[in-house]
Amino acid sequence: MSLEGFHVDRRPALGGAIDILTVKGPITHTTSSAFQDAVSMVTAPRLIIDLTEMPSVDSQAVGALVRAFVSCNKAGRRLAFVGLNHRVKNVLKITGVEPLFDTYSSVAEAEARLN
Repeated sequence: MSLEGFHVDRRPALGGAIDILTVKGPITHTTSSAFQDAVSMVTAPRLIIDLTEMPSVDSQAVGALVRAFVSCNKAGRRLAFVGLNHRVKNVLKITGVEPLFDTYSSVAEAEARLN
């Protein structure tokens, strides 16, 4: 799914037991719904969201990440974020939502932990 320099790629892993969403570009007011749509299309019991190519976050992005957490939690799906740069980590810490998320440095590490 693509929208003005933003897109989310989805690929299955571990025989469909894990879905990986790779976010490219910032989650903003105009791209937030595309991100939420991508999250809602996931059917695997575990989801990894790779944020390596998301340069920064604002309040809209924080809200979208929290909504992804809530959506996965309600569905009984495990969620992990990978590739958070220092700016993203700082915003999540300052806003107080950092403890909600399981974060890993790489997709491989997250796959191993969620498996």
